[in-house]
Amino acid sequence: MPQMAPLWWEILFIMFIMSFLFMNTIIYFNKIPNKKNTENESIIINNLKWKW
Repeated sequence: MPQMAPLWWEILFIMFIMSFLFMNTIIYFNKIPNKKNTENESIIINNLKWKW
């Protein structure tokens, strides 16, 4: 008969998984459009157009 893990290990593992998923959902939906970011992105895109 295999040994069972202590209950606090299982609770710790479940809490880690839930916090990981929660953190990833927050990071995924955290993209707020700012005017400063769009200006910087346009400047970066313009700088990437090289004329040889």
